[in-house]
Amino acid sequence: MPSSVTFDQIREAAVIGEGVDWEFKSARGGLPGDLWETYSAFANTEGGVIVLGAREQSDGSINLDGLSEDRALQYQRDLWNTLNNRGKVNHNLCRDEDLKLHPMGDGFLLSLHVPTAGRAQKPVYLNGSPLGNTFKRRHEGDYHCTDSEVRRMFADADDQTPSDYRILEGFTLDDLDQASLTQYRQRFRAAKGDHPWLALENRELLEKLQGWRRDRNSGREGLTLAGLLMFGKGDVIKDPDAAPNFFPDYREKLDPSIRWTDRIYPDGTWEGNLFQFYQRVWPKLSSGLPTPFQLEAGMRRDETPAHKALREAFVNALIHADYNCPGGTVIERYPDQFVIENPGTLLVSFDQYRRGGASECRNKGLQQMFLMIGGGERAGSGVDTILKGWRSRHWRTPLMKRQSEPDRVMLILPMVSLIPDETLRALEERFGKEVVEGLSPAELQALATALIEDSVTNVRLRELLDEHPVDITRLLQGLCDRGLLASDNRRRWTTYRLNGAKNTESDLFSSTSKESLQQSSGDSQQLPGDSQQLPGDSQQRGVGGQGGILSTISPEERARLEAIADPIASKAKATAEETQRVIEELCQGRFLNSAEIAQLLNRSKGAVQQRFLNAMIKEGSLRYRYAGAANRPDQAYTSAKTPATE
Repeated sequence: MPSSVTFDQIREAAVIGEGVDWEFKSARGGLPGDLWETYSAFANTEGGVIVLGAREQSDGSINLDGLSEDRALQYQRDLWNTLNNRGKVNHNLCRDEDLKLHPMGDGFLLSLHVPTAGRAQKPVYLNGSPLGNTFKRRHEGDYHCTDSEVRRMFADADDQTPSDYRILEGFTLDDLDQASLTQYRQRFRAAKGDHPWLALENRELLEKLQGWRRDRNSGREGLTLAGLLMFGKGDVIKDPDAAPNFFPDYREKLDPSIRWTDRIYPDGTWEGNLFQFYQRVWPKLSSGLPTPFQLEAGMRRDETPAHKALREAFVNALIHADYNCPGGTVIERYPDQFVIENPGTLLVSFDQYRRGGASECRNKGLQQMFLMIGGGERAGSGVDTILKGWRSRHWRTPLMKRQSEPDRVMLILPMVSLIPDETLRALEERFGKEVVEGLSPAELQALATALIEDSVTNVRLRELLDEHPVDITRLLQGLCDRGLLASDNRRRWTTYRLNGAKNTESDLFSSTSKESLQQSSGDSQQLPGDSQQLPGDSQQRGVGGQGGILSTISPEERARLEAIADPIASKAKATAEETQRVIEELCQGRFLNSAEIAQLLNRSKGAVQQRFLNAMIKEGSLRYRYAGAANRPDQAYTSAKTPATE
């Protein structure tokens, strides 16, 4: 998103609607009170643009009304005054060119481009107090950050004292596994030859590697979190004063009839530190690549670019993980892809990550340790290494996903050609050879992605095609109009699937995060995959991947709900009283989100939300699942008659 926003960009964004990086506000009655919440949310997420003088219609479309010149100029002054008021906003991220007036007919639009806050600037918060006044952007909504999220932002902001430099009080060299240190020295020598550090005693070597540190200000010294994570004894690492959530987990799923064909996790048969995990898992991962790979003295030789890419992705997960965050690092190998997931957030914006060259590391001690044995990059070239390695095999571009509550980052590395022959045949069988042959290359790529990855989005196609986001949206909507794709809605974050396809997207986060969260909770006897409900689980997401119950209930129960909704769904028009009565009955004894209610009523989500749900909440006939969080993406509604224990 360029800082100098143009009127054409605003007009194009209005066609798509509000999203993760665009917010439209009317401002006819003054500056909106929630404008600064959006400022905080954009700054703490991926940046964005706030447009004043436009309003969202009940169907989700944007109407560019405009403002009078006097009002637009007054707002411009008010915005600058507030941006520079530290009692209201702790950081002014905007420059002169970020706040612009745009002539439009006999009126004006006012745009405020909000840059992404840098690592050291987060959190961006309001009213002089970060707790309760810090926001993040999800889809088109602004959401309060939890206190733990805010504290982790403050911890990440201190790039001079990385998280793993923390000196652990009461821990000693006796808490380290001596065999791991010995084996590390062997790997170090194989990678670097007769390096002068190898002549040092263990403590001096650890000091060079940031595994032992002395704080010159306080005079304290001792074992660091990095030293314990890399070389520690497994039970000591999980001490409440160290990393109680630590749980690295490798899973092979090569046979669909078997839960795991192989699994490596801290099960007590080996010292569960990062070095031992790396030693055991890397040979398993590298053997999953089609090119033969030779090991000499435990070190890589004659690697292909794909091997380097995979190792880079693996090590990145270990050195960028937030070991204070719930859930462990999960590495999964499938016949046709690798999935690498770690707790925490990206320390650079998503756009910076894709461009590469920006080097930000959460755990610089771990980074140094892996660097000395030939693992990982340090100059911001890691992303380039991954992308180039995958392109060298002509495989589909790696896909990055992020999740909030809890924060997790996932990298999917598919070993699948852009459009495999079997995919082309499957599309021809589904839609007919003549239809498929008549598609443009971009349209064919969209359908192939929807088939291979279960769904396709504007963001994903931007990684695969050199097309403008607006053109991609029009392409996807055109495929919907021709009956080839179906969408959950028509707005910026829309998910598209092949027409007639069931929502089979399991959301890999729900299978990996849930399991690693359960394991890190301290119950080592409880295996992943049980029915316990956790953040990110399918019961808390809505239709089309946004969580809800319609995709999980029995056909009989679904039919019963459709029968209740039919008096409204079968009509082009219905009275407000009739509609509210049906909504209340649908929500009796269960929670439904706005997308599900709209689907059952055969109405648009925006109209149902604006005309009925908001009003029913105010009058007390409905209540929220999450009180006080109206804009949560997983918000759901139940009848006020439903017992509070439902």
